[in-house]
Amino acid sequence: MSEEEFAGEELFSDSASAGDASAPAQEPEVAEESTTDQEPVEDTEAVQTPAENDAEEGENTSSADVEAEGSEDEVTEETVRKRIRGLPGDWYVLHTYAGYEKRVKQDLEYRIHTLNMEDYIFEVQVPMEQVYEVKKGQRKLVSRVRMPGYAIVRMEMTDDSWRAVQDTNGVTGFVGNGRDPVALTEREVVDMLTPVVEQEAAEAAKAAGKPVTAGAPEFVTDYEVGETVTLTTEPWVGMPATISQVDAANQRLTVLMTLVGQETPVDLSFSQVKKME
Repeated sequence: MSEEEFAGEELFSDSASAGDASAPAQEPEVAEESTTDQEPVEDTEAVQTPAENDAEEGENTSSADVEAEGSEDEVTEETVRKRIRGLPGDWYVLHTYAGYEKRVKQDLEYRIHTLNMEDYIFEVQVPMEQVYEVKKGQRKLVSRVRMPGYAIVRMEMTDDSWRAVQDTNGVTGFVGNGRDPVALTEREVVDMLTPVVEQEAAEAAKAAGKPVTAGAPEFVTDYEVGETVTLTTEPWVGMPATISQVDAANQRLTVLMTLVGQETPVDLSFSQVKKME
C-alpha cells in the first residue's frame, strides 16, 4: 500500500466519508485531518428569472429545511458511528507510559512505514480535549490527553502487527489477555472518538469564520472533593477543612469545618484556602 493510500484510510480523512452519496458537498479542508465542516448545498432551482417565481420559491422554503441545512456542521455520535463503520481492522487500546502518549503515536506511525505494515496497522489516535485549568487563581485554556497512559490503534491483529505495536517505545502492552487483546466495541469507539471529532469540527468552524456549536471547555482544578485544605482567611487562619464541593468555573469551594463542636459548611474562594503540605 502506498503512502497516499495509507493516508486515505485515516478516520478523519475525506475518504472516510466519501461513500455517503447523500451528504452535502464539502468545502476544501480548512484544518488538517478534519472533514466535519461542511457547506450547506445551494438550492439552484430556487433561482428563477420571473420575480413572482422567486417569491413563490421563497414561501415554499420551510424552516425545517433551514434547520436541516444548519445541522450539517453539528457533530453527533451518529456522525462518528457512520464514519467508523466499514473501516478495515478493529480498534484496540494500548497501555503507554504516562506522559508518552503522543510520543507513542509518533513512533508507531514511523514504524508502520519502516516495517511496511500499512496493510495491517491503519491508524493511531491519542484522544485529546480542551479544558480550562485553574491554578493559583489564574484560568488558562489548555489541551490535554483525555485518557492519560492510553492510546488507541486500528489494526488487523496478526503476529507481525502485534509485535510491531508491542515493541514500540513507550508501549507497555495491549489492554486484554496478553497475546490475545480484546477489541473495542463500536459503542466504546464512538465514546472515545466523538469528543475528538467535535474539537476538530470546532477548530475548522472557527478557522472558516463560522459559529462554533461545540460545548464550552470544562473547568479543571487541583482541588478535589474529600481533600483536606488549610484556611488562609480571617478569622480561621490555619484551621483545617475538608472540601465537599468544587465550583471550578467560579473558583469557589464549599468546605466543612468544625465550629463550636459542629461540622459546618462554609463557602470560600480558591484564594482563601491552600493545599496542606
